[in-house]
Amino acid sequence: MHTLVCVKQVPDTTEIKMNPKTNTLDRSSASTIINPYDAHAVEEAVKIRNKFGGKVSIISMGPLQAEEVIKKCIEMGADEGYLLSDRAFAGSDTLATSYILSMGIKKISKKDPIDLVFCGKQAIDGDTAQVGPGIASRLGIPQLTYVEKIESLNLKNNTVVIHRKIDNGYEIVESKLPCLITVEKDINDLSFSSLSNMIKAARYKSTVWGINDFEADIGQLGLKGSPTSVRRIFPPTQRSGGELLKGNIDEVVKQLTDSLKGGIVRWQL
Repeated sequence: MHTLVCVKQVPDTTEIKMNPKTNTLDRSSASTIINPYDAHAVEEAVKIRNKFGGKVSIISMGPLQAEEVIKKCIEMGADEGYLLSDRAFAGSDTLATSYILSMGIKKISKKDPIDLVFCGKQAIDGDTAQVGPGIASRLGIPQLTYVEKIESLNLKNNTVVIHRKIDNGYEIVESKLPCLITVEKDINDLSFSSLSNMIKAARYKSTVWGINDFEADIGQLGLKGSPTSVRRIFPPTQRSGGELLKGNIDEVVKQLTDSLKGGIVRWQL
């Protein structure tokens, strides 16, 4: 059973700031972390490996510093990692990113066929939830999105049954393998890393591939392959705090009813 997980290194959104001159995210001001949804995807892949055997591979795209996120996945129990890093990939939007990652997945699959691909539901720095489905489309495999539970995995029949979150509940869906699954945080709880995995991660060196390692169409990656244009990013307007009503219960009720009456628009015909 070969499971592959797509992960992304993202800025910690609790620390990120805006550049008031350029109206863009100031990524240099924030530390980087593994995308939280991707962490749960890694956890689920490791659970499946521990139950059915096989291995867990990690793939990520980004600058060389993104190797840290692969080390984190090794610490969580993954077996190997691949980093797609090249200046030609810079500026890629979700369309180009899904193309680059799919090329990497195809290259890995040629030497070791992949049964299951995991992605986080979305990345916290973009919130588009487009890359996972984009990869599935390019690979020509089924996509199961917003998955909160894997009910069963049948390796004899090559099928998986999942619970997929929807607005008013969940759907139970069965799919043939290989397929791609994007996960919710509800799918599991993250485990503590073992000491042996932490030592392995500290010493681990990822396989790094650039544009020369693929037969890629240069027009489908980087800025050339990115039709998305972000003209401006700005923080939402800060809301003012609510009014604190003081006094005994009768006084507070009167203040509240007077305030509500003041908000009613009366029409006279």
